[in-house]
Amino acid sequence: MMKDKPLSGIRVLDFTRIFAGPFCTMLLGDLGADVAKLELPDGDPVRHQGPPFFEGQGMSFYAANRNKRSIVVDTKTAEGRAMALRLCRKADIIVENFRPGVMDRLGFGYEELSREQPRLIYAAMSGMGADGPSADKGAFDLTIQAEGGYMSITGEPDGRPVKLGTSAFDLVCGQYTMGAIMTALFERERKGKGQKIETSLLEAEVTFLMDAAMEYLMTGNNREKCGSEHAALVPYRAFQVADGWVVIAAGHQNLFETFLEVIERMDLLDDARFATLDGRVQNRGALHEVLDAELIGHSLADLIAKLDAAGVPSTPINNMEQVFNHPQVLHRGMKQTVTHPTYGSIPSIGPAVKYTGFDIAADWTAPPLVGEHTEEVLRDWLDLNEDELAGFVPARETT
Repeated sequence: MMKDKPLSGIRVLDFTRIFAGPFCTMLLGDLGADVAKLELPDGDPVRHQGPPFFEGQGMSFYAANRNKRSIVVDTKTAEGRAMALRLCRKADIIVENFRPGVMDRLGFGYEELSREQPRLIYAAMSGMGADGPSADKGAFDLTIQAEGGYMSITGEPDGRPVKLGTSAFDLVCGQYTMGAIMTALFERERKGKGQKIETSLLEAEVTFLMDAAMEYLMTGNNREKCGSEHAALVPYRAFQVADGWVVIAAGHQNLFETFLEVIERMDLLDDARFATLDGRVQNRGALHEVLDAELIGHSLADLIAKLDAAGVPSTPINNMEQVFNHPQVLHRGMKQTVTHPTYGSIPSIGPAVKYTGFDIAADWTAPPLVGEHTEEVLRDWLDLNEDELAGFVPARETT
């Protein structure tokens, strides 16, 4: 276990699976919390999501499960539920992402546990929210992007709706939950009492509608899909050049004029349609037609070098190989390595936030095998002896 980090000594019992919940608890583990990932004998379903696989586990599992200890406790059995309840009573924080009511039926609901553990912090994540007409409806990131409106504003104007390239709102929900847990820990220090936290994929996603939501709420206008463009800045999109693609963000007037200098098209300022931002927004199609024809003759490296020198924001559209060989990405520690005693060293995505008081990436541990730490956690948390461990069959299973 990691020491000398802000959450060292804080015990987190992690009932979560798939992506949103495990991402949240991984972030807690990054900060030093002792995260016990409670799994059924088959493990978190995301372990089996693929191909591709590495050592029998899918990429999504490796992405969201470092800095945890895996324990197998079969909550479908009376023995397993009794053991899980004992673990619940030792936890500072419980995180779960079942549908509302499931944890209550298992006997691990907040109301019951908090009577014995008033300092317990209990985070409940769901697809649609803790209550309301759709509370019992299941959800995945894809369905939330559709139901919550994001797919209506994502994609090319004349194309089919498109989801974001990763399960982004699983991760957003996980980040919100992690932040809420930290807030609750701070509140516990002030008042000596824990609390229940509730959030969902839907609520997290709706907050990220941002200006598109405000446009509807204030004007009644439903924003249309606009590809890589910006609703209120032009030009601000991806352009094809002779040997690739570049994004150029030159919507503001000073940047637009500098951009025109670089491509030697200052004559466009003489056209009333393009001379001001308001005009460019209203006549974006006409301007883009001109710029598309102009930029296709430029090479990617030459154009970006000139735009960089002039201070116009632009960049190529990088793939994963280019991202993880990017000098700035590497300099900022966004590519880390973790090592497992069985399957060896693997890469890990680095931390988004750095601290002057401690090295957040120090002593990170690799994602665990199923049930790898069952006996270890039961000893640490419950002080079980060898006879008690021997009587708990799943404790002897590691795959």
